Amino acid sequence: MPEHLTKNRKIVVTGSRSVGKTAVTIQFTESRFVENYDPTIENTFKKKINHRGTTYLTDIVDTAGQDQFSIFQPRYAVGVDGYILVYNVANRSSFDMIRILNDKILTETGSDQVPRIIVGNKTDLGPKQRKVETAEAQQLARDLGCDFIESSAKNNEHVTEIFSVLLDRIEGFMVPQVKESNNACIIA
Repeated sequence: MPEHLTKNRKIVVTGSRSVGKTAVTIQFTESRFVENYDPTIENTFKKKINHRGTTYLTDIVDTAGQDQFSIFQPRYAVGVDGYILVYNVANRSSFDMIRILNDKILTETGSDQVPRIIVGNKTDLGPKQRKVETAEAQQLARDLGCDFIESSAKNNEHVTEIFSVLLDRIEGFMVPQVKESNNACIIA
């Protein structure tokens, strides 16, 4: 019988300020939603994940909110296996920052084959507050060669899938096309 595999993986969660990077990370690592949270400087969360017969010991780096003046520190390119790029579906400028962050990741890592997933967070805010349509974000993900999921950290919708899809991409698994009509979970 084969020995159970254990792998160490480092994942960086990045995006503009107040998009829910910490909320997604804490929801995934601690199964709880933090309503009021102080802005993050940088935190690393550890979680043991059992996925596809492998145990992953993950370091999940929750970065400070990125803006045009503090875009993606070079240290986030060292020893990192994959990236989660988060935007707020109700904040257009946070979505516009995704392309800039992606370009910086590719430049700093020196590769265009870096596993990345774009996450449209805060779907719980509802359609009246939405500023970024799902189809537009899907197209950006295709253009950038990234996977894509919409989520609500508050309602714990599609949070686990973010990390599962990214681990699949890191390990080179083919990620299937999945579509749901309500609160989209779209994996491109």
